[in-house]
Amino acid sequence: MSGATFDYVIAGGGSAGATLASRLSEDPAVQVCLLEAGGGGDHILIRAPMGAVGMVPGRGKLCNWAYRTVPQPELNGRRGFQPRGKALGGSSAINAMLYVRGHRSDYDGWADLGCDGWSWDDCLPYFLRSEANENGADSFHGGDGPLQVSNQKHARPITRAFIEAATTCQHREVADFNTGENEGAGLYQVTQFHSGPRRGERCSAAAAYLFPVRAARPNLTIVTGAHANRVLMDGKRAVGVEYRKGRATLTARARREVIVAAGAFNSPQLLLLSGIGPAEELARQGIAVVHDLPGVGKNLQDHLDFIMAYTSRDTDNFGIGFRAALNMLGHVRQWRKDRAGMVSTCFAEGAAFLKTDPALDRPDIQLHFIIGIVDDHARKLHYGHGFSCHVCALRPHSRGEVFLQSADPRAAPGIDPRYLSDPRDLRTTIKGAKLMRQILQAPAMAKYRHKELFGLRDGMSDADWERHIRARADTIYHPVGTCKMGTDDMAVVDPSLRVRGVEGLRVVDASVMPTLIGGNTNAPTIMIAERAADLIRGFEAPARVAAE
Repeated sequence: MSGATFDYVIAGGGSAGATLASRLSEDPAVQVCLLEAGGGGDHILIRAPMGAVGMVPGRGKLCNWAYRTVPQPELNGRRGFQPRGKALGGSSAINAMLYVRGHRSDYDGWADLGCDGWSWDDCLPYFLRSEANENGADSFHGGDGPLQVSNQKHARPITRAFIEAATTCQHREVADFNTGENEGAGLYQVTQFHSGPRRGERCSAAAAYLFPVRAARPNLTIVTGAHANRVLMDGKRAVGVEYRKGRATLTARARREVIVAAGAFNSPQLLLLSGIGPAEELARQGIAVVHDLPGVGKNLQDHLDFIMAYTSRDTDNFGIGFRAALNMLGHVRQWRKDRAGMVSTCFAEGAAFLKTDPALDRPDIQLHFIIGIVDDHARKLHYGHGFSCHVCALRPHSRGEVFLQSADPRAAPGIDPRYLSDPRDLRTTIKGAKLMRQILQAPAMAKYRHKELFGLRDGMSDADWERHIRARADTIYHPVGTCKMGTDDMAVVDPSLRVRGVEGLRVVDASVMPTLIGGNTNAPTIMIAERAADLIRGFEAPARVAAE
């Protein structure tokens, strides 16, 4: 395989890379090579939705890069945990499967920044193209795309009580968070198979886009266990990728383009290792400058997450202990029989997109209601049963960076989100935490509440909330922006996702988002790859959808 030549070489087999490889290889005359550092993405912990609880904590780094941030001054000097998927499907193989697009204004904001062709109306046809929604096609949803999107089959009664509690607090109930207007509380839809032999299993990007076609496409080469070392350059033109597989160093050469799709942390790292980035940073690592591009690795944005939790006497949820284990055995049997029950849960069954100030024109916080006690990314376990709720400020003002800690491609990138470095983010999080606790204290939740955890209590001042947030908040897994799209001097890629100043090289993943959307990032990342496939192939954009 060393020295083999393809039309396109894609570095990274996550949500974007899997989607892009599938679309580009639809043309049998085109040779596509997909390189993925992790494994095949099809073992039982990935296929069974509840398996995420065994992968996200990062023990043994099972399908997980399990990165850490540098110490965060505004979080009491703590180092944050950053799980990232390492397998075909990337983070869509280990995430909570929540299908969320964000608010229409998020995409209109991209267009306002000079990213022509990326408004909500421009992006909606690509969301529709990707999606096979269980409820069928309409103005906002696709019915026959590769990515199956399902209704939750067995949301717990406690989750429905959360939605009722939100409505008693004067928040409306919504049936669909993905119409471009998402204010209110309701149940998430999830990326799970709702039809076919894999019904009830996780529908990762790999399961959606790669697994159904790989055997039938001799023009698609997928190499797993392939850790990209650098993009090969001929002057200012990308001509391939050097990668390590086992102890061997190999190359995959590209006649047309190299596409970097390694995610918000690894895409800037790979560009830097290839001599593309801020000249002063490259010099510090002894890397020859191929192209001085100051924006590489900058503009990191992420959703900082704060959790409240309660123990509960209710046992129809996820718990730890003898009784919980017996209950789970029953759910495992049910899932093996008909792919139903709690094994199919996304854990974060309920949601709310809310305004901390009624005068705002869109929600500025998101709540995730979890049917179990979550503490430190499920790395700290609590005996018994309970529930949690998470809050994050949707559009953080804080900006961080990704940088090289070493010129060794196998070393982890440096990650510095600089959480709460802009005080506006703390103020929004405090307001959101108060709203969240008000809902959890509503009468509809009374029979589920037993003991409140983590030292929270009635009558807390803003200073008390600040102390708790700084002590416990961490990521909710939505890093973006480190190879941002745009037209300004700090843009890394142009609106066609071509690396500025370099030929034959694009970046296609969440790193190109100029600003973080107001929601989860997996569905938007797949949408970006769908549009990138058209841009690369020179296809005209589909007609805008007349959504009403």
